Amino acid sequence: MNNIEIKNGIIPNKDLVYELYSNVGWTAYTNDMDNLMEAIENSLRVITAWDQDKLVALLRIVGDGYSIIYIQDILILEDYQGMGLGSKLIQLILADYSDVRQIILATDNTDKTRSFYESNGFRQAKDYNCVSYMKINM
Repeated sequence: MNNIEIKNGIIPNKDLVYELYSNVGWTAYTNDMDNLMEAIENSLRVITAWDQDKLVALLRIVGDGYSIIYIQDILILEDYQGMGLGSKLIQLILADYSDVRQIILATDNTDKTRSFYESNGFRQAKDYNCVSYMKINM
């Protein structure tokens, strides 16, 4: 991970974004690349990680940046997972938005994802006596 460079505010080109999202199986996003690129470009913040010219990770947040942020996407190429890169990106966001009251995300309900986010200081909404709702249009 020593060769990985973290960049703030860099929007990767469509081909690199497609490769990353496809690699982690997020095909619901890659079905409409124009929409995905618009979403990335209109995010509150985008942080990317690069191994030379190879996009290996992307984290994007949406929100107002003052009272709430939502970690919309965090993707790490499979070959780069388990190296601490995801935690590094999360910790950057948590430090930069430490004054924001609510930092929210939704993720797959697996042992792996629960363990990852809990190890980075996140708790399930029920731990705050809250419930989350979502509606997904397909």
